[in-house]
Amino acid sequence: MPTFDSIKAFPQALLEALKLLNFTNMTEIQHKAIDPILEGQDILAQSKTGSGKTLAFGLPCIVRTDITQNKPQTIIITPTRELAEQIATQLRKVAAYKANLKILTLYGGVPLRAQAESLAKGAPILIGTPGRIQDHLAKGTLTLESINTLVLDEADRMLDMGFYDEIVKIGSNMPRTRQTLLFSATFPEKIEELAKELLKQPLIIKVDAIQEHVKIDEIAYKTSDKFKTLIAVIQS
Repeated sequence: MPTFDSIKAFPQALLEALKLLNFTNMTEIQHKAIDPILEGQDILAQSKTGSGKTLAFGLPCIVRTDITQNKPQTIIITPTRELAEQIATQLRKVAAYKANLKILTLYGGVPLRAQAESLAKGAPILIGTPGRIQDHLAKGTLTLESINTLVLDEADRMLDMGFYDEIVKIGSNMPRTRQTLLFSATFPEKIEELAKELLKQPLIIKVDAIQEHVKIDEIAYKTSDKFKTLIAVIQS
């Protein structure tokens, strides 16, 4: 597979940071997506968890971040706080070469006021869940007029969780000239509908599209007290 040092737009400091983290060869999604993203294309990518998609969209966002501007430039929306934190952890490691690049997470379970105070100080890259991002927009603690890139990660999961309207509404608060990158493990009808709503003539990339078939054993319990039975199952 091609290596990261074949990407001409990547500075030497980033390549050295990647080598220290044992990232040398690109995965298929990274090879197919990084250059088009750097060129400003909208992307509709089918890529499952573990394919390397975080660096596929994260590295171009980091490279293009203007650290002299502290306003939000990239926003990455994820279905869960756990994924938001996972992405933030990985991107902070590779972004270490770029001094003062702040990456801020926005999700529930953390006081809104503390996040609002961090937002007031400025952060070029934001990573969060739809509900908490919408909360900040509603309270006026977050504005997205300066966003250059919108990333939707695991978009099919977000739609399964009922976030379609929230995502569209969040997108409406950004410049129409922004770049949008949509990553999904599957391409159901709702994803195609969302893509038509948010993306402009996207490059379609499909890798790792074959999902493993997992056998799931289901056990049915007859009970007069579901809650008590549930506790007993968990304890066992």
